[in-house]
Amino acid sequence: MFGLYEISKLLNEPARLEGVLASVANVLSSFLQMWCAAIVILDEAGEPEIVATSGGEAKTLRKEILPQAVIDQLVATETPVVVQNIAADPLFKDAAPRIAADLDRKVSFLGVPIKAGDRVVGTLSIDRVHDGRTNFRFDEDLRFLKMVANLIGQSVRLHRILSADRQRLLDERRSLEKALSQELADKGRWPTPKVGGIVGDSDKIRKVMQTIGQVAKSNSTVLLRGESGTGKELFARAIHDMSPRKSKPFVKLNCAALPESVLESELFGHEKGAFTGAVNQRRGRFEMADGGTLLLDEIGEISANFQAKLLRVLQEGEFERVGGTKTLKVDVRLVCATNKDLEAAVTRGEFRADLYYRINVVPVFLPPLRDRPGDVRLLARTFLTRFNEENGRDLSLSDTALHVLERCYFPGNVRELENCVRRTATLAGHDVIDRGDFACASGDCLSALLWTGSGRHNANEPAAAGRSPLPAREPVAEETAGAPIGGVSLPVHQPSPLPCGHAEAGSCPASTGRPTDRERLLEAMERAGWVQAKAARLLGLTPRQIGYALKKHGIELKRL
Repeated sequence: MFGLYEISKLLNEPARLEGVLASVANVLSSFLQMWCAAIVILDEAGEPEIVATSGGEAKTLRKEILPQAVIDQLVATETPVVVQNIAADPLFKDAAPRIAADLDRKVSFLGVPIKAGDRVVGTLSIDRVHDGRTNFRFDEDLRFLKMVANLIGQSVRLHRILSADRQRLLDERRSLEKALSQELADKGRWPTPKVGGIVGDSDKIRKVMQTIGQVAKSNSTVLLRGESGTGKELFARAIHDMSPRKSKPFVKLNCAALPESVLESELFGHEKGAFTGAVNQRRGRFEMADGGTLLLDEIGEISANFQAKLLRVLQEGEFERVGGTKTLKVDVRLVCATNKDLEAAVTRGEFRADLYYRINVVPVFLPPLRDRPGDVRLLARTFLTRFNEENGRDLSLSDTALHVLERCYFPGNVRELENCVRRTATLAGHDVIDRGDFACASGDCLSALLWTGSGRHNANEPAAAGRSPLPAREPVAEETAGAPIGGVSLPVHQPSPLPCGHAEAGSCPASTGRPTDRERLLEAMERAGWVQAKAARLLGLTPRQIGYALKKHGIELKRL
């Protein structure tokens, strides 16, 4: 039973089938003394597609370990093959070189077919060496091998379904890209759709708007990728508003803000009495978005267990409420957003590859603000206009103030620019905002502390995409030591002497000296989009400790 448990764990791992089957063969050989374990998976034509053996002996499999005649008999008869002594059996006449090393010992062979449904998809075989010390029974071995073969057959079937599904999604993506290219060729230039709330006239923003304008016409899943503060939620809303589903609900959920148990209830809903506090039946976000669009923000932060649950909904379009038995079907257009490097997460085993291919049908990369400097003036004036309307003011920005904003690096992107404009407008004592009114002039600029990169690529874009790295202007270098806050050490960021971009070189107080506990806490909250749970992970603390630290330093939470 221990061997069956270990094999079932291996077959449930999200890894390449070849590697998994090789591990299964090694378990059979190493832990259960079933020597020369061999697993052969056949393709549609009946030829070996995957060969996995204990000890990596695949190159000699067909000639010295498992003759083709044995494979043919297992597939044709769909019944086990048992050979008491392979040295005397005609099926193994080509196996003499291997047997020669064990002339003084009798070797028996056991093989069973691997089935997926009612079809044979491969074979599983082992050898038993009679050493005079080990007692074994063929009937018990055959029962065990049949159970292992059933597990392998199910895994092969699931891998082939996922492979076909992935290929279909890739074909769909290529078709969409081809359609976009054809439309560009036909019209000479894509029209740029106008969407309320999105401000910008740079080439990069035009390209993004043209892409989502075309993608919105279909029901394909969209993955919005970009740094924090680039407006992923705004672009998701634009996709919905330009789609045929615009009259239906647009529902959004931040996956990073909730623990797994609450996230499951939020997405799928729950029945009355499903858990403590479930006093009424509750519809989940999937039900609420039926016929419309569902935005899953911070999709890269969900746990491995919940990734498997989400994958089933995305594949089948059906689910059950927590504590319920009734299967519900929904028609939802899914838009996902993340600022995480999903390719690296898949490589590390933190994000399921099958879920990655499911959500990465049409990726849309949102440019950081530093790549669209021509939009800074337009955005700053727009934010100031909104502030004036909300507060009954009549403020304006001078040319020197706009020049300061254009030179800023803005690691927090559009969100940081808006906060900068609103903070400056709130504290301004006159109607025209000048360069001296910004935080860097009064010693309160924390922009340098928000940027801790060091010549990185955009964390949201695949390294293989060939995109250029960020500019070399790096305001901050990161250290690992820290002073305690709430009984736990926080990481310290040691700023470099480079300017943050708000003012002349050396004039920003945030670019010199060691930051305080309060500044480090503010930095983490800004980087986490003011989500306490995410900031806790950045600092290696618990959400309770973050809450205590915020209260201790008198920091009020922002609602973004």
